[in-house]
Amino acid sequence: MSRIKILVVLLLLLLAACSQTTPDPNPSDGEFATVTRVIDGDTIDVELNGEIVRVRYIGVNTPERDEVCFQDATDANANLVNGQRVRLVKDVSETDRFDRLLRYVYVGDTFVNAELVERGFAESVRFPPDTRHAATFDRLEDEARRANIGCHPTGVFG
Repeated sequence: MSRIKILVVLLLLLLAACSQTTPDPNPSDGEFATVTRVIDGDTIDVELNGEIVRVRYIGVNTPERDEVCFQDATDANANLVNGQRVRLVKDVSETDRFDRLLRYVYVGDTFVNAELVERGFAESVRFPPDTRHAATFDRLEDEARRANIGCHPTGVFG
């Protein structure tokens, strides 16, 4: 492994250990579900109240299947949530135009949406009215871009 790759891996591990993502202000909010499948970097299937439901993360976007860094972003998401019990927190909207639940996702104290942005595997996007954490996501994206980590070196977030 090249020295640059080793440094990038070490930087990612350091960022994960020093994560400063902001948890939801009220940890009793939301519903609990179990992740049954990771679709991509910003979409999962969960078992919620006995049904399988598709969930799209609010406020973030990751590379699509035909874009560079798709697999890296999907793997980063899977490493955080696959098989985990998650807390799903609504902002304003219930679903998107594809009938996916729109949610902020937490595994324990880890704010998954923010963690993906902080590690450089997702970019911040705003789809009003669901913008409660937009300023945090913008700040984390700026820091990840400046650090040139995750998918940023590929230029996919252009």
